Amino acid sequence: MSDPGFYELLADLGEDGNSRPPSSRSSRVLAVVLTVLALSGAACIVMATMAAGSTTATDRVPTAAEETTALDTPRPDASGSAAPQTEAALASPTWIASVARRTGIPARAMSAYAGAVLLLARESPACGLSWNALAAIGEVESHHGSIDGARIHADGRAEPEIIGIALSGGEVGTVPDTDGGVVDGDPRWDRAVGPMQFIPSTWASWGIDGDGDGRADPHDIDDAAVSAARYLCAMGGDLSDADGWRSALTAYNDSAEYAVEVTDTANRYVARAGAASDRR
Repeated sequence: MSDPGFYELLADLGEDGNSRPPSSRSSRVLAVVLTVLALSGAACIVMATMAAGSTTATDRVPTAAEETTALDTPRPDASGSAAPQTEAALASPTWIASVARRTGIPARAMSAYAGAVLLLARESPACGLSWNALAAIGEVESHHGSIDGARIHADGRAEPEIIGIALSGGEVGTVPDTDGGVVDGDPRWDRAVGPMQFIPSTWASWGIDGDGDGRADPHDIDDAAVSAARYLCAMGGDLSDADGWRSALTAYNDSAEYAVEVTDTANRYVARAGAASDRR
């Protein structure tokens, strides 16, 4: 979704991750951050922008990203396994550390979100998924894999494993068991699992090996982030469009409150990153 108040932020991103502030601001723009992801000697530039608007999620979109530089990493093969050298491994450590510091997103989770966005920029460039939108879902779902004392380790796994409440009705949806308890440990009701909180049936359809270790694991942030990114793009189409963004969020969690929280969180991440980039 475009806005005539958008402006270009021309910045030099140095080794410290800081960028020069723009010379002017638009009153309609809440925040803009210029993201540089160095990949195999090439720069992948993602412009994350959003317009200040109403407090509902129905007419707001967290970002609008420019088309990124083509990647050298092969696409996942037909079996759903990603190449051993994935986008997450190629994302610039300097950029990841800088954005993690500015936003408070753990660096290991930020690496997974960046990798997933880079993969989708290659696979589905029309989707327009941005790092802060995906990170916002990770925050709302599990605080980036840290809920209930869990922690994402260097290999990407969240431990102890994150298992949601039984979807047995009442204030939550009613989802009878679909996996025999294999994924979520509950043979009666399904439960959402992992950093991105997939229910077993959705994981069975969309789960992918995102880090090339030979298995699709919902408790692995790399696998979960790529799987979530693909699912969002498939459900929403163009996520830079308000209708597309709303459709994607509704498919992920059919709750108006959820949509508002995710959108607000995505906006906050870009605001923090933009504000930090203005300070020298």
